[in-house]
Amino acid sequence: MPQHWAGAYNSTMTSTTTTTTSSTYDSRVFSLETMTVPDGTETILRGGRHLFPLLPQAFAGVRRIGVIGWGPQGRAQARNLRDSLTGTDITVTVGLRPGSASAADARAHGFTEADGTLGDWLAVTADSDLVILLIADAALAAHHQEIFAALKPGATIGLSHGFLLGHLRETGGDFPPGHGVIAVCPKGMGDSVRRLYEQGAEINGAGINSSYAVHADPDGHATDRALAWSVALGSPYTFRTTLESEYLSDIVGERAILLGAVHGIVESLYSRYRLAGDDETTAYERSCENVTGPIARTISRAGIRAVRENLDPAGRDVFDRVYTATYTPAREIVAEIYDEVADGTELRSVILAERRLGARPMSEIGGSPMWSAGDRVRARRGERELPVDPFTAGVFVATMTAQIDEFAERGHPWSEIVNESVIEAVDSLLPYMHARDVAHMVDNCSRTARLGARRWGPRFQAAYAQIAYPAAEHPADQALLTAFDTHPAHEALAAAAKLRPSVDISVTAQPK
Repeated sequence: MPQHWAGAYNSTMTSTTTTTTSSTYDSRVFSLETMTVPDGTETILRGGRHLFPLLPQAFAGVRRIGVIGWGPQGRAQARNLRDSLTGTDITVTVGLRPGSASAADARAHGFTEADGTLGDWLAVTADSDLVILLIADAALAAHHQEIFAALKPGATIGLSHGFLLGHLRETGGDFPPGHGVIAVCPKGMGDSVRRLYEQGAEINGAGINSSYAVHADPDGHATDRALAWSVALGSPYTFRTTLESEYLSDIVGERAILLGAVHGIVESLYSRYRLAGDDETTAYERSCENVTGPIARTISRAGIRAVRENLDPAGRDVFDRVYTATYTPAREIVAEIYDEVADGTELRSVILAERRLGARPMSEIGGSPMWSAGDRVRARRGERELPVDPFTAGVFVATMTAQIDEFAERGHPWSEIVNESVIEAVDSLLPYMHARDVAHMVDNCSRTARLGARRWGPRFQAAYAQIAYPAAEHPADQALLTAFDTHPAHEALAAAAKLRPSVDISVTAQPK
């Protein structure tokens, strides 16, 4: 049986191609803080709009930032960067491929050819000192050599995902020499990056947390440029990782607790509740609505352990049996996902799918019977306060804990673990799913995430229906419950929560 995390962990992942040293991570501009985590400390930067005046100094040598792409992240990051740098001599320009359907929307948000803030992607690349690559993963894999060839000497390459590193390793390639390579990776979808940044106008520090990585630093300014980028996005706190570690945790997470597992959980629970006699609306409330609503809110406001503690004795007994029945099959699947991401299998499947599907639309998952009840449930939300369902809570919390334990065993730093496994889920993705529904999220996310959710969601669904739910009829495993109650993740999550201002993370309208 897979074991809970029970001891030491490595504070950073090692990367054979990283060209930085520990001294690279010292900032000349920002005052860094030390955050206490289980068995050690981590150095982080606390964000806030009071740091905006330091951005020109931190963006040393950068006079033009090119944001390549206008997907959800490009759309949010370009706007946040532009707004944060208003009044400075740094220009933010959006680069799009010829004939891009996104050009009209970029113009509608103030990026235009007339003022030089909108142009051809390769021309923008050639004219920028920091080139932030936010096009789709498969497109980046196909076109990165063109982009690299267009870079001006000494320009810094910026990424918000480590997918390209994985692709380069698979194909024997590398980043071009003489260029800094940094990453700032918001722990949330583009809509949340923009929406919570806008809240920061009223509540200083509101935003989405980000990790940062320095993969190559030829001029010694990469760390401050990365931190400035994160501050300009509005991140409440920024924590250090490596490009490899970010890639692994991000790809695994979106196939597990961030998206794929959520889909499998709610589908399996809806079927179980319907078979037990619930009508469609009640079954939807006990499954999908419970995960995206009261369970997510409880974790966001009070932590994972509070989900169990807030139940009455009868509900706690149900939670305990379901939690311990679900943990082992969840851990097995998360470990399998991690292995396939780490050895390149998952990356190759994304590239192959892109070649096979091309520009053809993918079929949608929202046609199964449960999703027809979503509109009725959302329409009656104001009638009562939906309580946490203990059975659903046991399944979800066990899956979340399984991912936390797998990341800890694999050596990820605690900031990355709790952000990728908890905070991103409850402060970004689940609120969005609550407003739209899980099926809408799966059908409208990035191609990489969508392919992963469609592949692994049914694996969770089948394992839970076939293994976990029958086992939940038996008494709870007390050793697993003790491990959960004393889990170091509670301490790490509490430390991270202290850095986040109190903001309303709900989604009430379509993104602007």
